[in-house]
Amino acid sequence: MTKYILVSGGVVSGIGKGVIASSTGLLLKMAGLKVTAIKIDPYMNIDAGTMRPQEHGEVYVLNDGGEVDLDLGNYERYLDVTLSRDNNITTGKIYREVIEKERRGDYLGKTVQIVPHVTNAIQDWIERVSKIPVDGMDQEPDVCIIELGGTVGDIESAPFIEAMRQFQFRVGPENFALIHVSLVPDMHGEQKTKPTQTTVHALRGLGLLPDIIACRLLTSAPLEAATKNKISMFCHVQPQQVVGIHNVSSVYHVPLLLRSQGLIEFLHKRLNLQAINIPSGMTVRGEGIAERWKELTKRQERVLDDVSIVLVGKYTDMTDSYMSVVKALEHSAFRCNRKLILQWVDASNLEHEMQEINPAKYHEAWKTVVGAGGILVPGGFGQRGTEGMMLAIKWAREQKIPFLGICLGFQLAVIEWARNVCGLAGATSAEFDSKAEHPVVIFMPEISKTHMGGTMRLGLRPTVFTDSSEDWSKSRGLYGGAGKIWERHRHRYEVNPDYIDRLKQSGLEFIGKDEKGERMQFLELRDHPFFVGLQAHPEFCSRPLNPSPLFLGFIAAASGEAILREQVEAQKASFRPPHPENAMISEQALRDGEHQRKYRESILINGHVDPESS
Repeated sequence: MTKYILVSGGVVSGIGKGVIASSTGLLLKMAGLKVTAIKIDPYMNIDAGTMRPQEHGEVYVLNDGGEVDLDLGNYERYLDVTLSRDNNITTGKIYREVIEKERRGDYLGKTVQIVPHVTNAIQDWIERVSKIPVDGMDQEPDVCIIELGGTVGDIESAPFIEAMRQFQFRVGPENFALIHVSLVPDMHGEQKTKPTQTTVHALRGLGLLPDIIACRLLTSAPLEAATKNKISMFCHVQPQQVVGIHNVSSVYHVPLLLRSQGLIEFLHKRLNLQAINIPSGMTVRGEGIAERWKELTKRQERVLDDVSIVLVGKYTDMTDSYMSVVKALEHSAFRCNRKLILQWVDASNLEHEMQEINPAKYHEAWKTVVGAGGILVPGGFGQRGTEGMMLAIKWAREQKIPFLGICLGFQLAVIEWARNVCGLAGATSAEFDSKAEHPVVIFMPEISKTHMGGTMRLGLRPTVFTDSSEDWSKSRGLYGGAGKIWERHRHRYEVNPDYIDRLKQSGLEFIGKDEKGERMQFLELRDHPFFVGLQAHPEFCSRPLNPSPLFLGFIAAASGEAILREQVEAQKASFRPPHPENAMISEQALRDGEHQRKYRESILINGHVDPESS
């Protein structure tokens, strides 16, 4: 029987439920258990794909093309698993399923209500997804972590709270535990417990009793014994059921902080985990993960040298917009034994107009870029800030500063080259000017122009390196010298095939293409310390113990030529793709699989085959 651990939150959102849920899962994996995770987002959207990054943080992309909440990125990074779009439940998905069942007559004429129909649909979804293998071992998980987004008391989360109240009886109390995360504010040096008392009281009133109260402190001071005892008394739990999570030097310390407070020992007793038959190989594997994680955190504390990176982006006012990029940089800095110094530059501040509007912002932005050890231009949509990004790209190219361009950054590197090397004045993207004289980046022909959600080129896709790249490409060496690699994509635009020959003749080398050799996906300059752009999003596949090859190369190049050579050689000897073997398939097989998925979904939702799926 699968064990379920629900992680809920109170008082305020955004205090770290995702990290606490991921850390709990990691600790269970260290004990040799197989762990999966589900995130519940109570918003009405079907998925996160149409949300602005400033609205809800980055849109995280999965292997199957699912556009999901950024917390699924935490789960994949901490647990080193591969999740699917079904691991993210939204109100929109649940209501769509229930309404389509009603239209088909599945409810046999009954009045369709929140209870029991919506709550049953939620429980059925969780139970079904919790059984799906996620670690490439083709075995059902032992434990499923369920994170409920938002805070207890929100109107939109009420059906999910009720579903979880019922679910604890469906699976049995010995298979269900609840961790409730609450804020313990520090006011004038005193840790206040009233907010936690209030949210636990509200939770109990809804029929859920916390097994663990995780107290989030926004200072570096640990939870005091007196505070713990007071919460224990007024929230009807034992003192050992109250744990504190204060600010630490890195979120990678959180699992060890929770372990030091006896979280896993308590869960072993509460859920009778010792009854699960854990093969000796899994125990050894878990111990190995624990040792490597402990070494990672220790090594991080001993780092003396810095590496300075400047991120030139569009959404720098909310750093969660680039969460996976930041994590990938951190993972690579750990591997290179460097302390990451990350500076943020709003691309608009680099543009010439800003010099007139706000000279101070303009000069400060350029001072930051000029002092960078490496320049990164990440993905994004729309024209705002793109001229500033291209100015930063031009600086990196001409001054031999390590550069990494991702998705939009890749496209802008092509446009900058077309303008300043090929001499194509006015070269741009059709995204910015549909009537441009030189549209070197164009809308992909197969993409819908009427629907925004779920219509991009999404998910894990192969890239084939050119034969000539084997002799000189640093990027290919970082992927272990492989001739074909897989990364996750999310884009609507591509390099215009009509301009490829002209770009190549001027010296721009596209070293990676799709399997047909028609779509340009990877560029690298020979006579540059590190100048790489790719259409995919490699940040989504980075792991703390297995950094993204390109981010690793970028950080290594920013740390020095010798470090880059060292990492390239190490990757050639030990690189291991983070994807399951059965996920690394051809583009045609991906299309066939997507066709079959839509076919099954059409049958499930409509009761007949949708013409677009047949």
